[in-house]
Amino acid sequence: MSTCQHLPDDLTPPEPSGQGCYECEQVGKHNWVHLRLCQECGHVGCCDNSPGKHATAHYRATGHPLIRSYEPGEDWWWCYPEELAFNLEASPPAPSYS
Repeated sequence: MSTCQHLPDDLTPPEPSGQGCYECEQVGKHNWVHLRLCQECGHVGCCDNSPGKHATAHYRATGHPLIRSYEPGEDWWWCYPEELAFNLEASPPAPSYS
């Protein structure tokens, strides 16, 4: 299985910034489709199918390369620079908002 070159040595998930998309909640909107968790700082942003596309906007603003799904029952990763989706069997479970 392929993994990206941006994996940190410590795979412990960061503390999430909240239970929903940070930017959407700041303006009182809750119309996201799916949520993503930045593996560097814990920013929770909405996916590219959501109107705000805040997870990708966070990557563009910060350069933080890795996200994980923040959806219950999902545990996949995405590397923005390498445009690579993958799973890591040895990683701790992602936090969940539910």
